[in-house]
Amino acid sequence: MTIPKMNKQIDELAREPGVTGFEGVSVRDLRPTDLDGIIKIDARVSKRSRREYYQKKLGEAMRETGVRVSLAAEIDGALAGFLLGKLYFGEFGLPEPTAIVDSIGVDPLYRGRHVGAALLAQLETNLRAIGIETLQTQVDWNHLELIGFLGSHGFAPAPVLCLHKHLGAH
Repeated sequence: MTIPKMNKQIDELAREPGVTGFEGVSVRDLRPTDLDGIIKIDARVSKRSRREYYQKKLGEAMRETGVRVSLAAEIDGALAGFLLGKLYFGEFGLPEPTAIVDSIGVDPLYRGRHVGAALLAQLETNLRAIGIETLQTQVDWNHLELIGFLGSHGFAPAPVLCLHKHLGAH
């Protein structure tokens, strides 16, 4: 499937990359040089290093072309947050092109400065420009802060059932 043509009409939500509408926060494409910053932000939040995981995810993001679904947020030139996403065009039984937020992280030093909101706003602008109408993510049931943040930005439970099976040792 090909990516839908970009809508030529630009509404009030359309912004140039970097102009977020959130004072002091600029958003741009992720770069390979952001890896150490992503790992540092994630470690500050999760209290562990997931270098291999983010090396793989950032590598995938750099290989994908076209729409910017993996973004970095900066405040005063410093990496303040990141968002890693993907586009799916019918995979996993999804009937329509869908964007997935795989990872989102905000440096605790910049919490309350609308970094996450700026990342989501830019992602939504980028997706609307190519006709993507659905954005999904998964959240741990006990991560109430993230559930609250996503809920305040229009996310709601999806009408699908995620099944899980633990494969313990026999």
